[in-house]
Amino acid sequence: MIGARVRLTRDAQSQDPSQNEAQNRARNQETLSSSDGTFFFGGVAPGNFQLTVASEGFATRLLSGTLHSGETDTLPPITLILAAANTSVEVIAPQSEIAEDEIKAQEKQRFLGVIPNFYVSYIPDAAPLDAKQKFELAWKSTIDPITFALTGALAGIEQADNTFSGYGQGAQGYGKRFGAAYADTVTGTFIGGALLPSLLRQDPRYFYKGKGSVRSRVLYAIANSVICKGDNQRWQPDYSGVLGSLAAGAISNLYYPAGSRSGLALMFENTGFGIGETAVANIFQEFVVRKLTLSLRNNNSGNSEPAKP
Repeated sequence: MIGARVRLTRDAQSQDPSQNEAQNRARNQETLSSSDGTFFFGGVAPGNFQLTVASEGFATRLLSGTLHSGETDTLPPITLILAAANTSVEVIAPQSEIAEDEIKAQEKQRFLGVIPNFYVSYIPDAAPLDAKQKFELAWKSTIDPITFALTGALAGIEQADNTFSGYGQGAQGYGKRFGAAYADTVTGTFIGGALLPSLLRQDPRYFYKGKGSVRSRVLYAIANSVICKGDNQRWQPDYSGVLGSLAAGAISNLYYPAGSRSGLALMFENTGFGIGETAVANIFQEFVVRKLTLSLRNNNSGNSEPAKP
């Protein structure tokens, strides 16, 4: 081995106590192996010795022996063994797998332990969703039993108030109101929460802030009614939400009674009201809902910086 560092160390019992420390240290020698792998120590006093042979990338060899007076000791070839690599490997899961794990936790979030709270992320730097996951989240939201129960309650209120009178009364009228209300939910969720976010590469979720002053959190919640995170993790205008609301309103004209269909002006007006309702809902999310939402993962808070628009 060319350039191996060879150190000869005298056994402590072999050092002459009559010599001073500097003289005894001189008996410990060090050299490098030559181009043919050999090395030589001269003027070594008799006694026990130890050789340490080291070279980068190889395991260190230790050899010991005894040199007698007037003796020249020739050692057999020394074989060095490659050292075991001390390598650390960092395994990073694909973003889609991280997102899948995170939305599985989101799908367990329920306000008061009952009402779905799927579209809120308590992880500020949550992984972006791919198109399949956005549709999966929309599907889970629209087929949840509580969604059907709330839709049924809304249809019952509309029936009692005779809202959309063109539907009539009785079981048939209730069924039409239920179908229309559920269609509103499905079209709004899939268009504004899955289709457009997939096409425009935007995230349909609300990212809980949870830190900072009350004023900063209120402003953050209001701002999130018209802005959203893109799949590139940057804040941008929420085209998906606004256009989704307009599209859902336009589609509703296909199944609402003729006398209850909204014109273009009313559709924009309703979209504006919807933005205001979203702002209020976001404030409610920021200050109330989290405290009453069950099945949150323990590491969803306190481990990351708050979301900042």
